[in-house]
Amino acid sequence: MAKVKVGLALGCGAARGWAHIGVLRGLLQAGIVPDVVAGTSIGAVVGGCHVAGRLEPLEEFALSLTRRRVFGYLDFNMAGSGLITGQRLRDRLGDHIGDASIESLGTLFTAVATEIGTGHEIWLSRGRLVDAIRASYALPGIFKPVNVGGRWLFDGALVNPVPVSVCRAMGARYVIAVNLNADMCGRGTVVPHIAAGYQETPPAEAEAGHSNGRSALKLLQRQLFGRGEAAPGISTVVVDAFNIVQDRIARSRLAGDPPDFLIQPRLAGIGPFDFHRAEDLIARGLAAARREVEDIAREIEVRRLFEPRIEPDPPVSLPARQ
Repeated sequence: MAKVKVGLALGCGAARGWAHIGVLRGLLQAGIVPDVVAGTSIGAVVGGCHVAGRLEPLEEFALSLTRRRVFGYLDFNMAGSGLITGQRLRDRLGDHIGDASIESLGTLFTAVATEIGTGHEIWLSRGRLVDAIRASYALPGIFKPVNVGGRWLFDGALVNPVPVSVCRAMGARYVIAVNLNADMCGRGTVVPHIAAGYQETPPAEAEAGHSNGRSALKLLQRQLFGRGEAAPGISTVVVDAFNIVQDRIARSRLAGDPPDFLIQPRLAGIGPFDFHRAEDLIARGLAAARREVEDIAREIEVRRLFEPRIEPDPPVSLPARQ
């Protein structure tokens, strides 16, 4: 009987995306090997490294990250179209996967991005793998957009946060989706009748007026990531707004085109910038996969046994026109 073509849709989630590594480990250990992989944002990073045979080096890199090292990869650019140029991350990603093209990979792969201006959902299934991944994770306002084939592209989470539809379009008959953000905004509700009132934000420390490099760096960190209980930083505002939007889009798209199986790792308490918590995230992803692999394997086997027996409907003969 024909083999069931399995698709894996890896969703967005910033630092939470390290959980994708654990999910993949759990699936592969159970003998569930995807024939098709589609990824959005951090899902494109993990999925792309997997299909390129570089999942283990990516895991080693993730586990090596500390708060200081994460900040060291952020090459700030106040004059461009994003706070971070992303060149350091691009170079490191290039070290991992080289100059491979998507067409040369042994597994079908597509990264999802969004075109600036038109809002088109762009499926990057050909060309340089590293460029496709960069375009897919280029968070608006944080990373510079990426020019691919004359189109300026940024994060695909604005149009397809969990790319189930892409897997189906690539021929997958059984799609496993991984949603990393089910617990972040899914409980949002309406809070009526709140009294309006302005609360003064505490002024920045005296360091703001200093010109030495260390003080300027600390001030920049506070502006980007916030100051404790005070006003949130720029990155927090941008990412939280982005998460709310993509959560609504993800729920709508998953309802309209549901996967055959949805894995939702338990990631409460881990934020989108907690890249230094890779060990915990990978473990949670692995645990989520292990909870589900038995059911997934059973459903794939049922699909393999029975679906090929379904015969297509005979063609309908229309009466000739008089």
